[in-house]
Amino acid sequence: MRPKPATAQSAAAAPAVTGTPSNRVIVVMPAYNAARTLERTYRDIPHELVSKIILVDDVSKDDTVAVARQLGLDVIIHRQNLGYGGNQKTCYDAALEAGADAVVMLHPDYQYDATRIPALVGPILDGTKDLMLGSRFLGDPLAGGMPRWKYISNRFLTGVENMVFGLHLSEYHTGFRAYSRHLLETIPYRLNSNDFVFDQDLVAQAVACGMRIGEIAVPTRYFEEASSVNFRRSVIYGLSTLRVSVRFLLHRMRLRRSPKLAQQKPTTR
Repeated sequence: MRPKPATAQSAAAAPAVTGTPSNRVIVVMPAYNAARTLERTYRDIPHELVSKIILVDDVSKDDTVAVARQLGLDVIIHRQNLGYGGNQKTCYDAALEAGADAVVMLHPDYQYDATRIPALVGPILDGTKDLMLGSRFLGDPLAGGMPRWKYISNRFLTGVENMVFGLHLSEYHTGFRAYSRHLLETIPYRLNSNDFVFDQDLVAQAVACGMRIGEIAVPTRYFEEASSVNFRRSVIYGLSTLRVSVRFLLHRMRLRRSPKLAQQKPTTR
């Protein structure tokens, strides 16, 4: 039996790693209108560790695809806009098909520091974690430009989720994550929302399936070119996150079982 979910892992405790043929690290980028920030994000990726970078374009209206191809990325283009969650489903399908042992999900908007990938993915590769989160709240997100209303809403939702999931994480709402192949083959992520709450669906699934979860500190970067969810969308996201929490509680109490929170049979490599 796999160990139960653990609490946060500090940035200092996360080991640096180097890529080997037996540890295939693939970075996936769910992209929408990221042309102005993609190259900067790409430059910070530790290419000696990463085997492949896959960008999935969700019908961008700018030159995201052209920039990605110029950089030599593996590009997948959606024929119609599937949303943030729908984009990630394509990302993980492609990464598993490419033989990933660990998958790093990195927003291409340069809000997250890609130089932290070795620390983020290290616990996945050494087998001690199944899910790693890059947390802005292990530092000072307000000093990094996070709007105060986002800070307050993030603190509230994270507090609720910690109570529901029985964890002590500093942040759940990050666009910088790493997953083990085992996790992605075990949870039914294809059943998740196609919207922004996909990430919280996935965390709930990880907890329900007994995955081991940790986090490291990442700096906060807010600037004009970076993507940002507006207040209205944030309210919808917040309410959706609370619904995910309620669904998890009902499932755990066996009052209403959810197919989203059940394990699926791993695929064969």
